[in-house]
Amino acid sequence: MSIQPKTRYGKKTMAALLLALTIATASPLAFGNKKKKTDTPAAPAAPTGPLAPDFRQVVVFPTPPAIARVKYLDYFSAEKPDFTVGQKKEKPKQSWMDRMAGVSPDAKNNPDQPKKRFQLLTPYGMAEDSKGLLYVADAKVGAIFIFNPETSDLDMIKHGVHAKFGTILGLVTDDNDDLFVSDGQLHHILVFNGKHEAVSSFGDDVMVDPNGMALDLENRFLYVADTGLDQVLVYDADSHKLLRRIGTTGKNHTLIDAGNFSKPTNVAVDKDGDVYVSDTWNDRIEEFDADGTLIRTWGKNGDGPGEFARPKGIAIDPDGHVWVADAMLNRIQVFTPEGRYLLGFGGFGMLPGQFQSLTGLFIDKKNRVFTSEHMLGRVQMYRYVDNTEAKAQYEQRQAELDRKAKERDAGATKTAAVPSTAETKPATETKPTSVPSSAANAAVQPATTAPPSSGRMKLPDAPVPAQPDKATPPNQ
Repeated sequence: MSIQPKTRYGKKTMAALLLALTIATASPLAFGNKKKKTDTPAAPAAPTGPLAPDFRQVVVFPTPPAIARVKYLDYFSAEKPDFTVGQKKEKPKQSWMDRMAGVSPDAKNNPDQPKKRFQLLTPYGMAEDSKGLLYVADAKVGAIFIFNPETSDLDMIKHGVHAKFGTILGLVTDDNDDLFVSDGQLHHILVFNGKHEAVSSFGDDVMVDPNGMALDLENRFLYVADTGLDQVLVYDADSHKLLRRIGTTGKNHTLIDAGNFSKPTNVAVDKDGDVYVSDTWNDRIEEFDADGTLIRTWGKNGDGPGEFARPKGIAIDPDGHVWVADAMLNRIQVFTPEGRYLLGFGGFGMLPGQFQSLTGLFIDKKNRVFTSEHMLGRVQMYRYVDNTEAKAQYEQRQAELDRKAKERDAGATKTAAVPSTAETKPATETKPTSVPSSAANAAVQPATTAPPSSGRMKLPDAPVPAQPDKATPPNQ
């Protein structure tokens, strides 16, 4: 039994649908006499939007027109994969289960597949060997990453493969490329030779939670900041014998008097053998001589210049300035050896020049500054412009300004020497109106010669751009 349309428009509607279907199927035949286009379609136009900035050019401190003293270079976070491996080979077919699971077709029975990559998770202590390789301790990964800053190649010293690690934190190397690794969980220092072979360990009978370390190569002293003991332990770098202790232990991190610590985390040594300790819970820096005698302290809790909120990483640059990494304020501050504030940069963020949970700080012999961050799992690399280079830039800028001032003086003298047509006085009575050189220079003073209160460079007295002229933080 067929169902007939209930209205008089049913047959007309059906006829219209049939007509439309006929036209649709006949459409290709209507253009069959035209030749098929064989031209290759034009490539899509390149994007015309703004290009990503070159951070190496724009991330500098202090900002222009001051002479830059810190320049961003690069960062390290994970091993870079080789996407060219196996590109030209035919990919094997995948089953529907593999496609649903997102399994790569190269993942099975393919010896040429890209190797598994490793990523930094909680980088902290850093060191460098004589070859310029950067060592980074990562407690969560349980490995020491070895980066080549020039090529970004990566090697590793792995837990369970090359040694047994608990919680590795601090690193330091000596002039023989021996690597010292502090392990807070295993309460000792592990020593590797230049071939990355574990050769010895020490400190198990003394240490509680060893953290950052520093090495005095001249006196052969190894300084270890032990946050559990609230002390800095001083060892002989060759015999690994404990020589002395700095600070008092057993007070449960409550000591605040100068010469004692509350959870010291890192230590640095300058060329004179003086020792700088980041007294983290007391929010200050303490300085001692090579005999362990207190010289001075500086800093207090706060977020202003020269103030701290959990200082951790500490390092000395080739000009003797003291750099301090602030874990809570996510910034780096630079001081003179006496504790006078010079420069600060950073802030919370993901961009170059910003930090998240800033912990480690290291400066190598090539004036490269490395910082490590826990939250972002990365190491940033900067270049420090030392006093010699900064002074040369300053003198070059001054010479250029002097040259322009002389040109203006000469132009003003020439203009003044030509009598005006409206003048009625004899030409012999016309006096030159040249601008004195000193006045011309004063009109175009460069940024680098501005007073310290402007935040500009002051050379040669101040080796780093001076910040607002504030009173030196009192010693505590």
